[in-house]
Amino acid sequence: MFIFAKPIVKKMTKTDICRNYLKKFPNFPNAKLARIIVKDNPLMFESIEATRSIIRGITGNMGKRVVKIDAENKTAPKPMNPYKLPASDETSFTQFVIKASKVLVLSDIHIPYHSISALTAVFDYTKKMKIDAILLNGDVLDFFGLSRYCKDPKKRNFAEELKAFEEFMDILNNIYKCKIYLKIGNHEERYNHFLWQKAGEIADVEEFQLEEIIKKRAKNVTIIGEKRIIKLGHLNVLHGHEFAGGVFSPVNIARGLFLKAKVSAMQGHNHQTSEHSESNLEGKLTTTFSLGCLCELNPEYMPINKWNHGFAIVDIDAKGNFEVQNKRILKGKVL
Repeated sequence: MFIFAKPIVKKMTKTDICRNYLKKFPNFPNAKLARIIVKDNPLMFESIEATRSIIRGITGNMGKRVVKIDAENKTAPKPMNPYKLPASDETSFTQFVIKASKVLVLSDIHIPYHSISALTAVFDYTKKMKIDAILLNGDVLDFFGLSRYCKDPKKRNFAEELKAFEEFMDILNNIYKCKIYLKIGNHEERYNHFLWQKAGEIADVEEFQLEEIIKKRAKNVTIIGEKRIIKLGHLNVLHGHEFAGGVFSPVNIARGLFLKAKVSAMQGHNHQTSEHSESNLEGKLTTTFSLGCLCELNPEYMPINKWNHGFAIVDIDAKGNFEVQNKRILKGKVL
């Protein structure tokens, strides 16, 4: 009698899959390859940036590791994997550091539903300041036409939204002439979700990538994606959709952000200006801020709300200490 043993099938790890793609597409840029892997394997790979980190780890592009010698014992530290543990699919989540001394933070513009009076107030108030960086902190574009919600067909289409965005970015560059950073918010993410669901076959084509669409219409812009935390000195900046379940507090949005972040932080997303401070037993002060929006205040889908117009100016010194001017706008006037 012959007994046939079942073959042992080794489960493919994320690292194994990435290695296979690297063999198949050895000359592809890491970002493009990561997008292809996420598109082909949506159940295993949820984040392009995390997948890119795995590729960097395999190819040795994580940067040079600095080995510090213990001055007392004259020995180098132990290797990173002294017990030869199996390869891990763990990824790193890095922060994005903006090096500047005065940053203008504009959140939730929602082009083409932007407020002309609110943006005019911002420009009048800040155009003579020495702004050396602008942070567009998410939801610069609304992408109304690509949302999953029931849409009025008479509203602006996708091409018109992009045209309005291009005009806005030209104006911004002409006024400030400084570096511009654009954080991907939940409304910009609508584009990727639409592309993956409706046209997955072309999702890996470079010309259709959201970054390429933005850069073609915006000069001098750096795009910050993958829900990365932004650092303005010691201040952490988010759009506001990064936390699972969002941020809410019966007191105000800033207090909700404090309860989740536990560090000094700033966010938009909720379209409300607020501030919350607490000190611990050692006297360390932590302050959180939420920003007003720069879009229409009474949209058709939510005409009754607690929204207000606003923006922020952040000054950072050489040690990373920061000072925030969290401004409100009422009827076209900065308060």
